[in-house]
Amino acid sequence: MKAVQTPRRDGPTAGAASRPGTAQPGEAGPTERPGAAAPARAGDTPATAFDGRGRRIHLQEVGPRDGLQAEERFVDTEDKIALVDALSAAGLAKIEVSSFVSATAIPQLRDAEAVLRRIRRRPGVVYSALVPNPRGAERALESRADELNLVMSASASHNLANLRMTQTQSLAALAQTAALARAAGVAVNVSLSCSFGCPMEGEVPAHAVLDWCGRCLAETGASGLTLCDTTGMAYPTQVARLTRAFLGRFAGTELTLHFHNTRGMGLANVLAGIEAGADRFDASVGGLGGCPYAPGATGNVCTEEIAHALQWMGWDTGVDLGLLLQASRRLPALVGHDVPSQLLKAGDRLALHPLPADFEHLQARALARG
Repeated sequence: MKAVQTPRRDGPTAGAASRPGTAQPGEAGPTERPGAAAPARAGDTPATAFDGRGRRIHLQEVGPRDGLQAEERFVDTEDKIALVDALSAAGLAKIEVSSFVSATAIPQLRDAEAVLRRIRRRPGVVYSALVPNPRGAERALESRADELNLVMSASASHNLANLRMTQTQSLAALAQTAALARAAGVAVNVSLSCSFGCPMEGEVPAHAVLDWCGRCLAETGASGLTLCDTTGMAYPTQVARLTRAFLGRFAGTELTLHFHNTRGMGLANVLAGIEAGADRFDASVGGLGGCPYAPGATGNVCTEEIAHALQWMGWDTGVDLGLLLQASRRLPALVGHDVPSQLLKAGDRLALHPLPADFEHLQARALARG
């Protein structure tokens, strides 16, 4: 099952103040309808990553899984369900709801079945689940996952540390798991970790990444593949090269890019991916996230920050930024600490502040001076 286009919204205007100076930080402010397509004119230059012209970018939310799995505090099941429902209402194209792993390995997600079964499903939203093995796939299918996300690593060291298997063993397990999904008529996506570098091995050659992509797609019959920047090692020119190479070699495969903002290059990498032809990106509400089995991994790129930036550059993300910020605003109370999102603190770029209390006095004095 693939995501279908949701009705587009008028950029980050939901919840906006009705007059200047009344929007609060963390809310959308008055705008000029970012994301709206401008009419084409003779002599216009070709569209670029910095000029979306109303074209569609699909943002895929991984916070309920990739974000919450890294937290020390267990988030209550009812709160997880409410978070997923809020993200659905905000217009995300796909939501990775949970992970069907051992409760011993990831106790924060031990309620995966309950969450996936009880969320409010919205038409056009794909509800995905990460599954590490055939047993996890059976549990996810019983819980009505729309898509199974299978994982292995382009790095031999990371694959062994994370999955306790060699890459060849992992590929065989992926094929078994995918067969269960196909029998149930459920879509499969493969996420290839460390596609842009490994924290233990260093560089992972692009040709090796692409070879593993080919093997994964051939063995699983997956309709989509995610190139994962597991610990934030990617940089824009590398992203552009690998994205172009993948799209050139695997035309017809749905490509997603998954970045972390570990070294502050998350948004730059998203723009590099767009420039190279990618239109699907994972992101995490509030900027939560980090792989427990990858040294140095920190938060994913922040959903609301990516949506805000892209909408102001004219892209249609399908996201209601006001509703997304409302969902993000719940997070500190749920996880017990502040979250990385800068947009949550500052608000939309036109979220204005009240004039100083003595503004009229200052104005009068200035005018009196001639």
